Amino acid sequence: MSIKIENLTHIYMPKTPFEKKALDDVNLYIEDGEFIALIGHTGSGKSTLIQHLNGLLEPSSGKIIVDDIDITEKGVKLSDIRKKVGLVFQYPEYQLFEETIEKDIAFGPTNLGLGQEEILVRVKRAMEMVGLDYDKYKDVSPFELSGGQKRRVAIAGVIAMEPKVLILDEPTAGLDPKGREDILAQIKKLHDEYKMTIILVSHSMEDVGKLAKRIVVMNHGKVALQGEPKDVFKEIDTLEEIGLGVPQVTYLMRELKRRGFNVSDEVFTVEQGKEELLKIFVNDKKSNMGEK
Repeated sequence: MSIKIENLTHIYMPKTPFEKKALDDVNLYIEDGEFIALIGHTGSGKSTLIQHLNGLLEPSSGKIIVDDIDITEKGVKLSDIRKKVGLVFQYPEYQLFEETIEKDIAFGPTNLGLGQEEILVRVKRAMEMVGLDYDKYKDVSPFELSGGQKRRVAIAGVIAMEPKVLILDEPTAGLDPKGREDILAQIKKLHDEYKMTIILVSHSMEDVGKLAKRIVVMNHGKVALQGEPKDVFKEIDTLEEIGLGVPQVTYLMRELKRRGFNVSDEVFTVEQGKEELLKIFVNDKKSNMGEK
């Protein structure tokens, strides 16, 4: 299921002294099954953009075409669009409210008018997809869980609606390192194993470099850059000019190359960095053995 954004503009509080153009003629195409990272400094338009993708915000002008349906047209049933495009806001665990995990995840499917048997199937499937054992956790209160587990329950609640596209706004915000790694692993699993289209909004260049297949950089309501991580992260000067950066390991490789070491400048994950450093060590060792 593809999403096509055409000439999208959004103005908050138009024709008032507080008028602000949050999106300015944005054009973007997201293919079915892609893993997109959306990055940009605060106020760049990221959150405004994703809230248009399932109709939470109405554009000032432009179109959003989801699964060949222009959702900006009058008469479009947005509740159907929101079944296809699931949005997980920052700190989604604050929206947990039921007495058990099972009931909380079942809330959305219940509101769809599904039968109890189908609801149970969806709850079990969603819990499995986020790495929570149904029998172990179904009767547990969500408020007894760790921060990372609460976040997984909240994500499962959206997944139980069975969207084709999952949008996550800063899904690791406020979590400890283990919680972050767990959530990122589950997000990668949703994409790799369940072929879900993922749109990840993040400030972490490390997370983006590790997971995304394509990066879209927002600046002042426009798309400033887009492409594969290796291409976007080469534009260090441009990224820094708009208040961003690149993964720390990319800076390290850049400095090593400047000092004469034969390393790749297309490194943006720790794993890739390790491989490059190992090459330096091996080559240095061979060189020393040759001298002897």
